[in-house]
Amino acid sequence: MTIQLIFNADDYGLTPEVSRGIRDAHLRGLVTSTTCMMNLSDTADEIRIALDLTPALGLGVHLTLTAGSPLLPPDEVSSLCDDAGKFHKLGALIQRLEIINVGEVKAEWRAQIEAFIRAANRKPTHLDSHHHSSYFTPKLFRAMLELAREYDCAIRLPVADKAHLAVIGLPEAVTAGIQKGIETLVREFNPRSPQGFLAEFYDDHATADEILKFAAAKKDGTFEIMCHPGYCDDALLAISSYAHQREIELNVLTDLALQENIREQRITLVNFAS
Repeated sequence: MTIQLIFNADDYGLTPEVSRGIRDAHLRGLVTSTTCMMNLSDTADEIRIALDLTPALGLGVHLTLTAGSPLLPPDEVSSLCDDAGKFHKLGALIQRLEIINVGEVKAEWRAQIEAFIRAANRKPTHLDSHHHSSYFTPKLFRAMLELAREYDCAIRLPVADKAHLAVIGLPEAVTAGIQKGIETLVREFNPRSPQGFLAEFYDDHATADEILKFAAAKKDGTFEIMCHPGYCDDALLAISSYAHQREIELNVLTDLALQENIREQRITLVNFAS
């Protein structure tokens, strides 16, 4: 039995304290990978800190449509922005899916990837997306897959089992729509991705038992566990309802007993570069 786990921490760059928590979860715990929100003001600096302090931490891009402002001028991506030039919030984006311009989405996401390459001086290890927005429609997923092919990197595939491709972790309002197209797109692009994904390590389910139960059910392959560690401060409380929970996740992911249990099961920790 050979199991490899990727512990990917979403939201790198959301705030400096979230970024610091992710680095600590790597240095003292299980986190092997993170994805960077390149449209936020602190992220490029936080990437440079990561390259210095956590060189083994995998760095990908957290494609963003629902937080902050676009990198491109708002008049170039007008279908993605509100009147203030900011991205629509999650609920508003879902309501506007039929009228957003996917060409604008792809251009903005390319700008975010290019911003990462400028900051890190290398391509991302993989692509995923904030609030899973890249999986909301087949057209959005195709745009992500085309960019992953263009930049030769892996992706997060939000399915429990790659053999069956039943999507998990997405808002209920979009699940049926993407489910209809995911098999065709995965077959067409054959993206590099783990064999399965754990979305449930979140909020009340962010426990050591959730991780161990997931690992025990696997036999062979590479699997991703999504997580959101960080330190909570006023800056985070001002922008996110998922705030104090990040410190709980950090404590679980740096728990020494859990790390020993993972080692005893001969599970290898890797990132998307593998």
